[in-house]
Amino acid sequence: MVAGIDRFLTRETEQSIGGREKYWKRDFTSTNAYDESVQPNRDRLRKMIGAVDARLPVTALEFVSSTTSPAKVGETDAFTVEAVRWPVFEGVYAEGLWLQPKGETVARIVAIPDADQTPEMLVGLAPGLVPERQFARRLAETGCEVLVPLLIDRQDAWSGNPRIRRFTNQPHREWIYRQAYELGRHVVGYEVQKVSAAVDFFESKKQKAESRKLNIGVAGYAEGGLVALYAAALDKRIEATLVSGYFDSRQRLWEEPIYRNVFGLLREFGDAEIASLIAPRALIVEYSVAPKVAGPPTPREGRAGAAPGKLKTPDYESVEAEFERARALLKAGNSNAFDRLKLITGTEGMTTGPGSDRALTAFLDALDVSGAQLKQVGQTPAELRPAFDPGARQQRQVKELEDYTQALLAESERTRADFFWHKVKAASPQDWETACAPFKQILWDEVIGRLPSPALPINARSRRLEAPAEDESSSATGAKGWTGYEVVLDVNPDVFAWGILLVPKELKPSERRPVVVCQHGLEGVPLDVVGQNPKGESFHYYKGFAARLAERGFVVFVPHNPYRGGHTFRQLQRKANPLQLSLFSVITAQHSRILEWLGTLPFVDAKRIGFYGLSYGGKTAMRVPALLPGYALSICSGDFNDWVRKNVSVDYPGSYMFGGEYEMPEWNLGPTFNYAELAALIAPRPFMVERGHNDPVGVDEWVAAEYSKVRRLYDQLGIGDQTAIEFFKGEHTINGVGTFDFLHKHLHWPKLE
Repeated sequence: MVAGIDRFLTRETEQSIGGREKYWKRDFTSTNAYDESVQPNRDRLRKMIGAVDARLPVTALEFVSSTTSPAKVGETDAFTVEAVRWPVFEGVYAEGLWLQPKGETVARIVAIPDADQTPEMLVGLAPGLVPERQFARRLAETGCEVLVPLLIDRQDAWSGNPRIRRFTNQPHREWIYRQAYELGRHVVGYEVQKVSAAVDFFESKKQKAESRKLNIGVAGYAEGGLVALYAAALDKRIEATLVSGYFDSRQRLWEEPIYRNVFGLLREFGDAEIASLIAPRALIVEYSVAPKVAGPPTPREGRAGAAPGKLKTPDYESVEAEFERARALLKAGNSNAFDRLKLITGTEGMTTGPGSDRALTAFLDALDVSGAQLKQVGQTPAELRPAFDPGARQQRQVKELEDYTQALLAESERTRADFFWHKVKAASPQDWETACAPFKQILWDEVIGRLPSPALPINARSRRLEAPAEDESSSATGAKGWTGYEVVLDVNPDVFAWGILLVPKELKPSERRPVVVCQHGLEGVPLDVVGQNPKGESFHYYKGFAARLAERGFVVFVPHNPYRGGHTFRQLQRKANPLQLSLFSVITAQHSRILEWLGTLPFVDAKRIGFYGLSYGGKTAMRVPALLPGYALSICSGDFNDWVRKNVSVDYPGSYMFGGEYEMPEWNLGPTFNYAELAALIAPRPFMVERGHNDPVGVDEWVAAEYSKVRRLYDQLGIGDQTAIEFFKGEHTINGVGTFDFLHKHLHWPKLE
């Protein structure tokens, strides 16, 4: 199943380029018409990378200095270097170096290093780049005023919380990405905002009387090239852009580090499409050696859980093909826009590093630097800070973004109220269902992602379950009153649903019975829930609850959900996300087909199909019934929680921030839906929570607080008896007491004496 889904997503990715055109309505009749026609695409890209927060005004830079570390950190006969910062959001600053030429200023540049380079390396104050590739320094020597911001790096020193003694080997970029992603923000968006804040400062200087117009440019290498490309696409004040060591096809984005994952990107954008947002402004692409990143920092005791992902220099043919795609997108338009897109290579195809003479010359020409010539490398500045620690600055930058994101988490409850609770008004259960319909569409289309409609007929195949070994549970043989069948159903090419159907033996002719769909958890299979082996570990959690319900006379179906195989299934999430899909896009489509098929069985009452899931099955219980009205009720066991907090908090030891489950964050869920809101989308159908006091997936106080919103809703709708919560003395397991009573009551099936 997992392999088939992988093939399906691979095929969808391959076909994504051809499907992008429907999102674009380019108008080449004039520059203004073109810019206006692509503005909706620009707005969507801004939202995709989470560059959505209002910035603070920047009219001046702040010097970073102390009694032992001066603000002026270096000087040559051509320029001065000062340590500065500038505000972006409340409590968040960009920080780096400010290079001011001693002669006439000819342009203003934001020069962005790679994530593992410091601003000092681009200036010549620290080793790491040969002088010819210190492009911030070379631009300053040519007469440009240059700001060099620091990027969040790929180390893991501050990925964790020393107060609770929890750490991870996630690179700092992934550490910020994971907590931001759930809240509709992104480390890329944060850094694009830092670049735009630098442009704000340059713009504020343009208001003063100047003898000549000074254009603004951005130049970036590797991760800095990524930030430069996105910043220029979103900020029309940037006149020219140099991207080195980044531009390529993004069709294998899922293989890159997870902090480059952007939900929905490939449906509408590759690098070529992003380049078309920069037109008719200039874009110079330099094909240069990219950093080689084999993966995250090495796991070690107390530090693990990072997502796999690698970087390498792409083949020239791939870069050239993406570049030519960008030219083709602009070919129908203004020839000036076509000509201002340039690909720079070395004599043998690849430049040896960022900022070759050819690339910098083309960049300066695009900035209309009249008469300025790229000069030979001049005097090397000397570091004037005797005890400068670049690690302390990196720590400040990581902590500022962490604190800002955690503040967004604290604010998310109010944000959800503004988005959802204040907008959905209803006087009756029927009105509530109608009022919720638009929000179900938002959840499906914008958060979980909607798989294409089934392209195949159901084509149901089944076979009777074989009897288990003698030492295994007799209930698995059907000896206690039911017969089991394995069932396979087609959904889409290479995507199928699979599960076990348990049919009570004493069915009467023409009798239609209720169904309980019983869902396993992480790394499980259907037989775990049936309880074939009571001595096995899985039986400890599931207690054979599917078989027990079949013995009570329910028809039972036990689907297999594809969260099995460690990184193998988690990579499905990586492949799905750029297509604006997720693992639950597939699971929802599978369950839709299961409901369709169950409704065709002559002994099933399609209006009485309930859902009951534990752990990851509990996650399914919150999402799938919220979207599929075919489920008459839902029971969430061992999962109901303050889900957003569970994913984002860096103060809770059980947070997914510290685990290896990198598929857990869902794009922009925090400002839109927590578990109370998902339960509200299940309403007015019956809904129940099963919670063991000692279940480590959460704490009772979080569960109770989140559930209280659900109970209030049901009470206000006059259906308080349609919801329940059962706390029990136990751990992460099925209890099967109050939940079984709930199923009998609301699926209208009498208990057997």
